[in-house]
Amino acid sequence: MNLLLYGAPGSGKGTQANMLRSRFGIPHIATGDMLRAEIQAGTPLGRQAQPILAKGQYVPDDIMIGMIRNRLHKPDAGGGFIIDGFPRTVPQAEALDVLMGELGRSLDRVLYLKVEMAELLERLSGRLVCPACQRTYPPGTTACAADGTALVQREDDNVEAVKPRIEIYLSKTVPVLEHYRGTGIVSEIDGRGTIDEITGRVLNAIGENGRFNSMSFLP
Repeated sequence: MNLLLYGAPGSGKGTQANMLRSRFGIPHIATGDMLRAEIQAGTPLGRQAQPILAKGQYVPDDIMIGMIRNRLHKPDAGGGFIIDGFPRTVPQAEALDVLMGELGRSLDRVLYLKVEMAELLERLSGRLVCPACQRTYPPGTTACAADGTALVQREDDNVEAVKPRIEIYLSKTVPVLEHYRGTGIVSEIDGRGTIDEITGRVLNAIGENGRFNSMSFLP
């Protein structure tokens, strides 16, 4: 099962990707986490990406495509994957199409979590993250439920950085949906409500035993 989990920053992609990973036993490939790991390790890629992310901008396509190419060639991705945070531009989507062809594979479903701008700003400017496992939590949470680590706010999760990230998403990444709509693999899912409610919609879109549904799951 090869899935692309698509949506604006703050739409809940990470939470739903963790659910899908546990349920179907396929790796969650989160480009944001990959980049933050490079920054924390102080690698050349991390040093290049850090000021770009701090300004709320996207890392150039060639860097992102190289990261994804390396990741999909790892053995644990051989039985399927969930990509979260990529592609964010049409050229990235086209490059992913080429890469999937090289691997003799194809995307099974694009799951699009739809959330309005006002709610995205509220979610992002207040959310907290576990520095150990990168799980995100709403304001008021003090420790990670998985490992007990004290939560912190990411450097790029503040109003000044959040708004440009969403504006860039609206102008550059929404066209990616149109790129995939022509293939009939997009499911639009209402990203509002409780985690359990959203999870139910995601699983309905996938269907039992991976029999995918192409309808929208919006009110």
